[in-house]
Amino acid sequence: MYRRSLRKRVAIAFALCVAVLSVVWGLAFFAAIRLSEDRVLSQQLEVAAASYPDLTTNLRGYTEIASLPQSLSEWASTDPETGLYEFSDKELHVAVIPVDNEQKRAYVVFDVAGIEAASTEDWWLLLMITGVVGTLGFLGFGLGIFVMRKAVAPVMELAEVVAGIDPRQLSAEDYKRIESDRFGDDEVGLLAGTIEQTFERISAFVERERNFTDSASHELRTPITVISGALEILEQSDLSEKDVKTLERVKRATLDMKTMIEMFLCLAREVDDGLYEEQFLLLPLVRSAIEQQRHLLRSKLVDVEIDALANPNIYGHPQAFSIAVNNLVRNAFEHTLEGQGPITIRIKEQELFISNKVSNGVDEQHSVSCVSSPQGYGLGLGIVQRLCERNGWSFSLIVDEKRVIARLSW
Repeated sequence: MYRRSLRKRVAIAFALCVAVLSVVWGLAFFAAIRLSEDRVLSQQLEVAAASYPDLTTNLRGYTEIASLPQSLSEWASTDPETGLYEFSDKELHVAVIPVDNEQKRAYVVFDVAGIEAASTEDWWLLLMITGVVGTLGFLGFGLGIFVMRKAVAPVMELAEVVAGIDPRQLSAEDYKRIESDRFGDDEVGLLAGTIEQTFERISAFVERERNFTDSASHELRTPITVISGALEILEQSDLSEKDVKTLERVKRATLDMKTMIEMFLCLAREVDDGLYEEQFLLLPLVRSAIEQQRHLLRSKLVDVEIDALANPNIYGHPQAFSIAVNNLVRNAFEHTLEGQGPITIRIKEQELFISNKVSNGVDEQHSVSCVSSPQGYGLGLGIVQRLCERNGWSFSLIVDEKRVIARLSW
């Protein structure tokens, strides 16, 4: 349970990290300054001890140019401005100060011979400082990550909990894991509560969908079954030729309605009780679809050619696949005009092609295009697209000015 909001925890963590790093850097710089002071004093003391008992001083004052060391006389003759000067090759530091004498200036010379560190010592000191700075930076980076992880730990915990939950199969244990009380009353608790409510709505929706499809499956199939039974009884009666044709139209309409009901129920179901892994042959489904839709070709003088290069076994949902094939065959039969045959159905190991002509022109120039959206080439093709997306199949239309080819692959 967290007593502060996520915003305050992140702000406190950031401030704490900055404060700790500031203190560490301050101590490091203070230690470097003290080390430099001690080193300079030690070097001066060593130089003085080396000249014992004749103690000399490194600082000397000069009021005349002639009294300056010979190495500085020529430079002093150029009347340098007041300020500080360094002569590295001579190991001298010179301060030019204004005084009330004939030359209007005096010189303070600091001999640093033996006091300044050698160049090799400077490199080692620079290397040491670089190492210390790098170590502090690395520790600061690690500290920042540690502090920020502690601050956002409840968000990470919530993300892991949500990632491990399947919305389609929520259990009582899942609801316990996502309870908002576990994450306090801050922003994370509010987010957890919202996710909990969303999961509850999803679970209720899935339950309603399951109940609806079960009820609809029974209520819609029952009248179709009754109608089919009545039609079978009528077929056994003595009917006129006109009544027989009417009866056939009613049978076809009943079959179309049955197919449509099965199709919409198939799309509406969230789960299908293991039907996705059934094994079935493709060729019988194709022949059945042709027989069911053959009435659409009456009086059109159009042949149907089946080019069965293979008879593949398919694993999946046989009802959904049958619905897709029926829709493709129906659209091909409906959109083929009189004398524009034949309609070709080609079966390969991984593909099914259904092609029909839409023009008899032989010399017309045409362009081929692959249509990703099936709208405009039959009302059932949009449903075929959804069935294929649902079952992991691939559906496309290849359209030009002469023909339409429906391609279904698995």
